[in-house]
Amino acid sequence: QVQLVESGGGLVQAGGSLRLSCAASVRPVSAMGWFRQAPGKEREFVAAISCSADSTSYVDSVNGRFSISRDNAKNTVDLQMNRMKPEDAAVYYCAARRLGAMSVSRVPSEYEYWGQGTQVTVSS
Repeated sequence: QVQLVESGGGLVQAGGSLRLSCAASVRPVSAMGWFRQAPGKEREFVAAISCSADSTSYVDSVNGRFSISRDNAKNTVDLQMNRMKPEDAAVYYCAARRLGAMSVSRVPSEYEYWGQGTQVTVSS
């Protein structure tokens, strides 16, 4: 069982930056990702990183502005968000694929473990 806890959410002005962090209770030997869900919308893929961190994937709307990274020694996965836009506002969730699933995925159903989420608000 892997427990995930997100932190770093908050209020930021458009154009500003936030860094989200996800701490895992054990080393997640799997790919991990970040998803977000805005009110009235479905959960959306944001970014993912392979177990060895040699592969990343981003949704087009954040490519070039967001960066995902992981520190396997610390059991953490971070999402650096720059040049933020009002449409980035959502609850952000950290997720881990089942143990042994090393490659990135954009599909929520392929992630087995989820955090509780952290709110990100972007003021215009």
